[in-house]
Amino acid sequence: MENDQLSSAELPFTRDQLVQKLKDALTDSRFHHVLRVEQTAMDLAKTNHVDVKRAGIAGLVHDYAKQRPDADFIQAIKHYHLDPELLNYGNAIWHGVVGWLFVKNELRISDIEILNAVRYHTVGHEYMTPLEQIVYMADYIEPGRDFPGVDEARQLTFDNLKLGVAYQTKQTLAYLVENNKPVFPQTIATYNSWVPDSGLK
Repeated sequence: MENDQLSSAELPFTRDQLVQKLKDALTDSRFHHVLRVEQTAMDLAKTNHVDVKRAGIAGLVHDYAKQRPDADFIQAIKHYHLDPELLNYGNAIWHGVVGWLFVKNELRISDIEILNAVRYHTVGHEYMTPLEQIVYMADYIEPGRDFPGVDEARQLTFDNLKLGVAYQTKQTLAYLVENNKPVFPQTIATYNSWVPDSGLK
């Protein structure tokens, strides 16, 4: 899809309208996070010759469902007959893996790649398009992030997007294991697909 060619059917709202919807749905700090992810995604899109407008939209809406009550996610898991195993997790997983459905139904975005970017932005996927990789990484390295290794992650990502994906996936899995946290099965599948042959040091 060429730059700026999302049709009104695929994106029925202007950016300003989307921004207002995000502002209404999120706390102030989370709202500013999504604005930073939007800009980081656009910067990565330029570096990687990916549609900048679509990257910005995906970055903007990736956390649309982040602050929904648990009951909304539980209802959606049951209503859409999603894997009942999801009920054993919480918002950290749900806001992406389930949250894309709210983006589709409430923001009326039908672009499957944007929806998948939302769906995969926390747990990744074995196969991610450059746009999906961009949102996965933009959420991780946006300027407000401050954790050990974030500067390395930023440099790696802007030098080599796929290597950035491998880095984030490895660090996330290591964090979960080290802190005795449950690992969502998709995270392991993402690790197996992206890390072993990545050349990551």
